[in-house]
Amino acid sequence: MFSLKNKTAVITGAASGIGKAVALVFSKQEAIVHLLDMNADALAAAVEEIKRSGADAIAHQLDVTSQSAVKTVFEKISKVDILINCAGISHIGKADTTSEEDFDRVYKVNVKGMYNCLHEAIPGMKKNKQGVIVNMASIANHVGLEDRFAYSMSKGAVVGMSLSVARDYLHDGIRCNSVSPARVHTSFVDNFLAKNYPGKEQEMFDKLSRSQPIGRMAKPEEVAHLILYLCSDEASFITGCDYPIDGGFLKLNN
Repeated sequence: MFSLKNKTAVITGAASGIGKAVALVFSKQEAIVHLLDMNADALAAAVEEIKRSGADAIAHQLDVTSQSAVKTVFEKISKVDILINCAGISHIGKADTTSEEDFDRVYKVNVKGMYNCLHEAIPGMKKNKQGVIVNMASIANHVGLEDRFAYSMSKGAVVGMSLSVARDYLHDGIRCNSVSPARVHTSFVDNFLAKNYPGKEQEMFDKLSRSQPIGRMAKPEEVAHLILYLCSDEASFITGCDYPIDGGFLKLNN
């Protein structure tokens, strides 16, 4: 079950966090994996980790905000069966404390960067009459999170784009869904705590973990396994859906 043998998967934001976990899981399921990320060193390390597991992967250093750069990379890859849009950044701020520069930066990566990849991947999928797309959203598009104005804006846009793609290419054999995690324990969390709560990292980590009713943050590979299912033939009847993976955050918080 859940085999991706002979499928070509393109994963953005693949050098760390959820994107890297997806790359590792997909490679184990025998997909041909292309890792796209800006961080060349982390990208090389991720590819090396995949190769140590006995699989193979191809790295592409890429800034997803540049449509011309995205076009060049996708032309090199040629055939795309699966597109996983994980590249994204976060931001802390309210509407009146978010600068125009920061708002534009979040939009360019989280919204325009995703659009750029969709723009380049979909024509080939249409031609082949098949394709699967999973876009990384967030619980921030479902609820009001404090100090997450620009980030929530961007993730709401992700869900809207996902629904549009699912509807527009329904008869081209293309499925599109989004995934909305709650807090996931990645290096981003550790770096955020170290920067903003020096000396209180563990205390704040425990507090953030308890905000999920299940009592902990998700592991990146847990999100990756959900994405694997959505990209597999076993999920061939699923399109136009957003999947919270949130430890009970949306329904069980009182």
